[in-house]
Amino acid sequence: MATEENIQRIRMRLGARIHELRVAKGLSQYRFSKMIGMDRTYLISVEKGRRNVSIDNLSKISQGLGVRLSALFENVDVEMQDR
Repeated sequence: MATEENIQRIRMRLGARIHELRVAKGLSQYRFSKMIGMDRTYLISVEKGRRNVSIDNLSKISQGLGVRLSALFENVDVEMQDR
């Protein structure tokens, strides 16, 4: 069963992965958020792992980065620990 700690860790890793891909493309948060029609503060909170981002927004992000949706999840899995 997923614990809140594990879920938060997944959000953090997903956000870091999105950040990594965006930076690799040479895109600022402002430019990228405008490009995909997303509020910059929302994008910031996603990259920091503070948001439970929807599949719709993940799709916008992956399309904007020019990667498959699955590429956003590379190295994001965490070992689930029961509590």
